[in-house]
Amino acid sequence: MENRGMRYGFVIPGGDILDWISLAVTLEAAGWDAVFVADLVYGPDPWVALAALATQTSTLRLGPLITPVARRRPWKLASETATLDHLSAGRVILAVGLGAIDTGFDQVGEVIDRRVRAEYMDEGLELVTRFWQGQPFVYQGKHYQVNWTNSMGSYVPIQQPRIPIWVVGAWPYRQTLARARHYDGLIASTKYPDGRIAPSLPDEIRAIRSELDALSDHEGHTDTPRDLIIEGVSPLGDRAAAAAHVRSYSEAGATWWIESMWEEPGGMAAVVARALQGPPR
Repeated sequence: MENRGMRYGFVIPGGDILDWISLAVTLEAAGWDAVFVADLVYGPDPWVALAALATQTSTLRLGPLITPVARRRPWKLASETATLDHLSAGRVILAVGLGAIDTGFDQVGEVIDRRVRAEYMDEGLELVTRFWQGQPFVYQGKHYQVNWTNSMGSYVPIQQPRIPIWVVGAWPYRQTLARARHYDGLIASTKYPDGRIAPSLPDEIRAIRSELDALSDHEGHTDTPRDLIIEGVSPLGDRAAAAAHVRSYSEAGATWWIESMWEEPGGMAAVVARALQGPPR
């Protein structure tokens, strides 16, 4: 039986910002639960774009997929997300990861060392959540030192206790899964012995779900919801086949399916057709 909590998001993989607005309206009408856009080194700005999508929709959750925290100032990221949360009446999801360095990290002087980027991400997320609390604080980290007096007043997101944060995790590397214990969801991927990284398969989802539950039990958070998110592409043109494809992930413990046609043949015409087909319930 399908997980009762299963929800369905859609990545907009290309096109112009005006196309994105039209597609977001289509997604909402077709019954999708969320829309996501890329956060690139250079390209359409995700926060400007998401603000536009927020004003033209009323139920879709929205966010980046994904934001590389290491190349963003935490206080600016906190401001952008909190502002968007107000503009959208509390519909933001912040999905984060280390980022794909082949999108141009080295061309603009961004940090490319994976370990260092992980350090920046951990410290950055800690600071983002502290800024969201709207209170003065002092933070002394390896990469950031903040003495925030809150002199300009308090500004907090609508969603409390915070905007949901999803982090990328790579099975079977438990240290990347452990990061999710601090936050609200894990975007599941698997790193294979040949170095290839791909969205996790249902059997791997079961193992990841078991690991996340074990972490929650160990820390006494058995009643804390934790989303398990999987990206993929379901069959186009066959609703029953699409639903059957996704059902195995739901039964394995996934709570979100994100339709991610990053490299799907057919271009934006195929993307729009898949959006109109509706979520693979």
